[in-house]
Amino acid sequence: MSIENPLFILCIFAVILLVLYLLWVIIPGLSGLPWIPTRPLRIRRALELAHITPGEIVYDLGSGDGRVLILAAREFGAQAVGIEISPIHCIVARVKALFGGLKNKVTIRWASFYKVDFSDADVIFIYMTSREAARLRPYLERQLRSGTRIISISCEIAGWQPVEFNREELIFIYRMGSL
Repeated sequence: MSIENPLFILCIFAVILLVLYLLWVIIPGLSGLPWIPTRPLRIRRALELAHITPGEIVYDLGSGDGRVLILAAREFGAQAVGIEISPIHCIVARVKALFGGLKNKVTIRWASFYKVDFSDADVIFIYMTSREAARLRPYLERQLRSGTRIISISCEIAGWQPVEFNREELIFIYRMGSL
C-alpha cells in the first residue's frame, strides 16, 4: 500500500480518529472520573445559586470541554480557570475559549486538580462522584479561605451542610466557614 492510495490515507485517518477518541475517553477515565458533560441550563442555574459576580475567580475541577468556564466568563463576568487532566479536552476548551472571544477571561491548565493551588478561588465547581468528593474534601479544607463557595453537581459532600440546594437539578452550594 502506498501513501498515494486513498484506502491507505483513509486507514491512517481512521487510526488518528480512534487514538483521539481513546484519549478523550480513557485519560479522564483513568483518573477515576469519566467525562460526563453538564447541560448549559444546569450550569447556569448552579452559577446563579452561587451568586457569581464579575471579576470573581471560578475554578472548574475536571473542566472537560470548557462549557462551565465559558458560561461563567461570558454570562457572569468571572475569571474562569479550568483544571483538566486530559490534553485533548484542554485543547478543545482552549479553542472554544479563543473562538468565543474569551482568551483573556478563561484559562485552562493541563493538570490533576490534586496538584494545583486554588487558594485564590472565589468559587470551585465540581461534578464528580461522592467517593471522589470525599477524597477531595480535605484538600479543599486545607486550601480554601473562608467565604469560598463550592458548587457540587449531583453529589453531597459528606460532613458539610449546603447553604443552598436545588432539589430539581441536584445542585449543592457550600460555603467555607459555614460548613
